[in-house]
Amino acid sequence: MTSILSLDNVSVSLPPGADRPFALENVSLDVNRGEIVCVVGESGSGKSMMANAVMRLLPQGVAIESGRIIFAGENLATATEAEMRRIRGARLAMIFQEPMTALNPLRTIGNQIGETFRIHTALGKSEIESKVLDLLREVHIPDPPHAMLAYPHELSGGQRQRAMIAMALALDPAVLIADEPTTALDVTTQAQILALIRDLQRRKGTAVLFITHDFGVVREIADRVAVMQNGSIVEQGSASQVLNAPSHPYTRQLIAAVPALKAPPERTISKEIILKIDQVSKTYRKNGWFGRTTRTTHAVDNVSLELHRGSTLGIVGESGSGKSTLARCIVRLIEPDTGSIRLGDLDLVTLSRSQMRDERHRIQMVFQDPSGSLNPRRRAGELVAQGLVAGGTGLRDAMATAEELLELVGLDRRAIDRFPHEFSGGQRQRIGLARALALRPQVLVADEPVSALDVSVQAQVLVLLGELRTKLGLSTIFITHDLRVAAQVCDFVAVMKSGAVVEYGPIGKVFGEPSHSYTQALLQSIPGQQMSASARISD
Repeated sequence: MTSILSLDNVSVSLPPGADRPFALENVSLDVNRGEIVCVVGESGSGKSMMANAVMRLLPQGVAIESGRIIFAGENLATATEAEMRRIRGARLAMIFQEPMTALNPLRTIGNQIGETFRIHTALGKSEIESKVLDLLREVHIPDPPHAMLAYPHELSGGQRQRAMIAMALALDPAVLIADEPTTALDVTTQAQILALIRDLQRRKGTAVLFITHDFGVVREIADRVAVMQNGSIVEQGSASQVLNAPSHPYTRQLIAAVPALKAPPERTISKEIILKIDQVSKTYRKNGWFGRTTRTTHAVDNVSLELHRGSTLGIVGESGSGKSTLARCIVRLIEPDTGSIRLGDLDLVTLSRSQMRDERHRIQMVFQDPSGSLNPRRRAGELVAQGLVAGGTGLRDAMATAEELLELVGLDRRAIDRFPHEFSGGQRQRIGLARALALRPQVLVADEPVSALDVSVQAQVLVLLGELRTKLGLSTIFITHDLRVAAQVCDFVAVMKSGAVVEYGPIGKVFGEPSHSYTQALLQSIPGQQMSASARISD
């Protein structure tokens, strides 16, 4: 096969004070025409830095130190910025990991997708609009005409990710770099997007460099696999070879950490209800000219759930099903239209804003998008300690606690002095988790808390949450699109569709004997279900 993208002994240096001198060190990798190469590894292993080096989108202070990046005969490592602007988007496109930071919040989705055509083609306005609508349909965004006019904040996390994919696919690039493109997507949409990328690769001969921490996705889509650790490739080969007969201990460790879909034996659960959600609804209405309602969305539709003390209640469903809206209603970041949310004897819905601030330490939230929820001007230690300081803890004691919590979630204590942009996506997610745990809440509402984490760190965080549940009696509402994770961590699960709960019960029963057709469809859509027993080799 002919190589269209080749990295030849590429090294990328990090600024002074980083945890290692090189983000990439002597990395060599070929991507051939018409094949999908998956790059896997832990958060901070250099996967995303490799993608940014190819696109020449490295952050300030990070530079290509040596080596060549050959794309269609051109060395991108030495290309001028003008040459890169000509290549980016047209022949070499990228799907970014965090759509909320990659999309302009002041421009509509349609306008941003259309920009690719305006820059690289001579198409007219109506032709561009037609192509944008076709792309939105192709990536299965609901109601494309309305989505085209929406701003990024008006779409769910999964829908924003699909808009990014539509933008990258606009001009049928020769090489598509996909940096965790399915991380924020539910399993059914994930299956659709993987099929879409595979179809593009087959029809157009597109080469795909696919970065992921999800071995189910690797099993589903990869032709070849490269495994990265600490900025170096430690193993590469065909997907069958790497997944079924891994030679490197690190690869075996990663594969062994993939959670099983089967739920563990049921635990004895307290009968005490610590959080009771009763007939909660939230409806969004978008008004057009003269105050006329043009669109009504029942984001949460008459939801009733109970959380037992010391248990974990999972909420699963497709992107846009209402999971995150329900989470924000529970912690009063969004005001529900109807219903009650009782934390012990206290109805949170009836509290004033000042009263809710006084009770905020009892119920904390881990957000889905760490880049959007972490103040970029504060250091990691300050972010974790700020709740403690606001509650009256002295700064010295608060920072000492912050160090302990950062270490607890798998970060070096020295990370206390670094800013959010100096961490990988997965590392930022861990900072968010440490911040939520700082106040020792009774209830933790975790909105996709491990979606950005690689499988080994994901396993560590899930074990950590289990230990905190036992040690602190922590009760958790765990929102996730990863059904494998839900199976391992949850005692009960609620399946949401179009704002309503369609199935609810013990996790083993719901996943083992699903009664609703929607639950069955979700389970059947999990990528890489054929992860063989032989692939789960432990050290």
